[in-house]
Amino acid sequence: MKSGNSQDGHQIKLPDQHLIRKANLVFRALNHPLRQKILSMLTEQPKTVTELYETLFLEQSVVSQHLAILRRAGFVKTKKQGKFVWYMIQESRIKQIHDVLNILML
Repeated sequence: MKSGNSQDGHQIKLPDQHLIRKANLVFRALNHPLRQKILSMLTEQPKTVTELYETLFLEQSVVSQHLAILRRAGFVKTKKQGKFVWYMIQESRIKQIHDVLNILML
């Protein structure tokens, strides 16, 4: 973290670039209409890629790319059952982002 002094003389620590990049990844993952739709669908129940792309009328590769972004950001997790991979919401991560957004909006 970088630091400096505030107007009242207290030391301020700024987040380092690595932390800012990670936060950017998380917020960019949420800031897309299709990914928001996928998350909304997954809040109902876990789904396979096939269920998602058939419902969304999209190519499988498009849905898979968006799921990968959501996974990297920690918003979805997977569970393999036989030949199927089920995608589901990572509830703790959704709660974390709610908490952060509530703090930011104060």
